[in-house]
Amino acid sequence: SPPGLFLLTSFLLHMEEGCTSPIQLVCDNRLIHKYIVEAKDMEKRAGQCQALPTLSCPAVLPLVDFSLQQWKSKSNETKRQEILCDLALLVGAVVEAQGQVTQECGDKQLRRLYRHANSFLLLLQTFSWEAGPWEPGCSPRLMEQTHVTSIFLTYRQLVQGKLRFFFHDLAKDLCK
Repeated sequence: SPPGLFLLTSFLLHMEEGCTSPIQLVCDNRLIHKYIVEAKDMEKRAGQCQALPTLSCPAVLPLVDFSLQQWKSKSNETKRQEILCDLALLVGAVVEAQGQVTQECGDKQLRRLYRHANSFLLLLQTFSWEAGPWEPGCSPRLMEQTHVTSIFLTYRQLVQGKLRFFFHDLAKDLCK
């Protein structure tokens, strides 16, 4: 759909990748590897920030670990919904943490993380196979964390795990 293509193009431009083909995000596995490297870099840089505060209001984060066998048995739409739910929680945790972190280094990394996670959230909202547009209401497994770095760890694990495998699964259908 044209709005979906617009959001996807915006996503690709926002993520500082010079691609213009929407399918390239899924079909060129170098892109997901780029996002994994960026997630690791954000996590590392956040860990290097001096005097990051302990969050007075714990961040509610999704548990993003998964069983590959169970993952493979799910439809692409179910996988998308699960990742959307995880991303929505993660974006919310970043926003909450931003309100508590005033230190420049930490704030800069949180803003960067917000842009990346929110871009994936917007992108995946444009994909739809079975159930139509995403609507919040999922109930993922949750954890509460008071360390800012745990938000970056969760994002890296999500990109390295569910997102990478999701794009791999999509590529099987879209990149023949």
